[in-house]
Amino acid sequence: MTGTQAEPTTGPTDAAPRRYFVDAGGRRVLIGLTPEETFEFERLDSGQAPGGAQAAPDGRVVWPDAGERRRLELYEKHDGAWRAWMAQSRTERRDGFNLY
Repeated sequence: MTGTQAEPTTGPTDAAPRRYFVDAGGRRVLIGLTPEETFEFERLDSGQAPGGAQAAPDGRVVWPDAGERRRLELYEKHDGAWRAWMAQSRTERRDGFNLY
């Protein structure tokens, strides 16, 4: 995460944690990213940032531009932290569950 131990916010049913948490400053932040990275990722992901993909000169091959590469980089950073948090959360729930 980004240095806080806040729990991710939950959905309307409070059953599934979202991929955001609220930091000490009250900002909604994606797990594993800083507030600035969250803002950048959301801007890139919303399509508000210029760019997308570029076609190669032959017109057959498409590769991501710098904005798309950055969006993927931020997503991978977030997703890795999210998966680690979920694994830790499952372990803690399993260890805390005892029928005896």
